Amino acid sequence: MTAPTDIHPPAQIRIVLVETSHPGNIGAVARAMKNMGLRDLVLVRPKSFPHSEASARASGATDLLTSARVVDSVEAAIADCALVIGTTSREREHNFRVWDVKEAAERAHDVGRQSPVAFLFGNERAGLSNEELAQANALLRIPTSEEYASLNLAMAVQIVSYEILRARGTKISAAPTVVPPATAEQIEQFYAHLQEVMNDVGFRDRTQGGTSLMTRLRRLFGRTDMDQNEVNILRGFLTAVQQKRRMAGQRATETGRAQDDPS
Repeated sequence: MTAPTDIHPPAQIRIVLVETSHPGNIGAVARAMKNMGLRDLVLVRPKSFPHSEASARASGATDLLTSARVVDSVEAAIADCALVIGTTSREREHNFRVWDVKEAAERAHDVGRQSPVAFLFGNERAGLSNEELAQANALLRIPTSEEYASLNLAMAVQIVSYEILRARGTKISAAPTVVPPATAEQIEQFYAHLQEVMNDVGFRDRTQGGTSLMTRLRRLFGRTDMDQNEVNILRGFLTAVQQKRRMAGQRATETGRAQDDPS
């Protein structure tokens, strides 16, 4: 039996489970988290929770189940987070940054010293949907044997939590930046503003399907790690575009009225 590691838990690193099917997996995740000093657990639309099987599998970590938050959407789970890392086993997310577990843990440790960070884990059968992955700044892929690549949910959380523990104990990072990173809620407000301006100026998706433009833009900006000032600058620019359009419309209206005035 090893002695417990004397490291204080990183209060701003969050594990988010999305649509977990089996309550026992929630309990096993809570146990894996507590083993590695993590305590912030959020459940998005769990199929069955609270549940006796979750408590049984937690095995000493029932306090994490008691404090776990249950929310209706991924957006609610990550609204205050400055960095969101989605876990996936798929190979086709070619426009995302993909980090290995060690790099993801180190990045999370750096950002988590000043702003909350979320790791997203999807449903046991299907993982995270495309819409859920689109809300991540980067993806994390755990390498496995090609012969059998399936990881149990709690096993995946255990691996990630272990690397987070190592990053907390060994990594010496530069001082945090003065301006905090933008939160997921602020980023979503920027995307909504951007879509509004794109609609105003008639900037449309020219691809055959006509549905990928905003997805590509979200991935583009997701790779930039914007801070709050940068988001404010971009939204200020979008507001200026809207104001210019309104002024041009007013001038056109006034010119038309003058031309129609018989006097």
